[in-house]
Amino acid sequence: MNQSSSEVRSFEKAGEPPVRGFLHLPASPSGARSSGDGLVLSHGAGSDCRAPLLVAVATRFCDAGLQVLRCDLPFRQLHPHGPPPRGSAEQDRAGLLRAVEAMRQQVHGRIYLGGHSYGGRQSSILAASDPGLVEGLLLLSYPLHPPKRPEQLRIDHFPGLRTPALFVHGTRDGFGSIAELTEVLKLIPAMTELLPVMGAGHELLTSRNREELAPLVVNRFQSLVARHIAPAAS
Repeated sequence: MNQSSSEVRSFEKAGEPPVRGFLHLPASPSGARSSGDGLVLSHGAGSDCRAPLLVAVATRFCDAGLQVLRCDLPFRQLHPHGPPPRGSAEQDRAGLLRAVEAMRQQVHGRIYLGGHSYGGRQSSILAASDPGLVEGLLLLSYPLHPPKRPEQLRIDHFPGLRTPALFVHGTRDGFGSIAELTEVLKLIPAMTELLPVMGAGHELLTSRNREELAPLVVNRFQSLVARHIAPAAS
């Protein structure tokens, strides 16, 4: 495995809510504000921005030339452990919005947004409420419904989602099957793509796919974005 040459710095921006996490900088950033693109990534309900999946994906995107901000959602900043308290989603989306704004001060290029499970869900709701906020979504293990409760679908905002999105989903994910996700993606008017990860559960990253998952995610996401941008540029 090749050693990444990117730099990782602690990142904090005061405000309400504050932005906290880690910023991945490409090996040769051009000045204080990069001319490249940026990605904001957030974590699941039971994790934080140090999650191995986020670190692996962020590192690979940075190696591809993007600045990447792994951030702790506001609920995690207040509570080191445990799931988000009831009623915290709105504040968590406000935190994501501030993280996107912070990234816009870091790069001149396009901004992408995403996350794992809860973080991805809140990212998609935010993007649906503001279609021009970011140029692409990366949704890792979208929590389609609670385990064993397929009737409780979390898709109310899908018809309003106009941001291109890559869904990366394990074939053994208890929060939704590949077949279920394939069906509900038809509700989204934006360009979408589903990347199944064979044998993976909700955590996505396994001992078997540890080396190949992140490069695959980066390649598929870049391909999706390129297809979306090409028609407008031609």
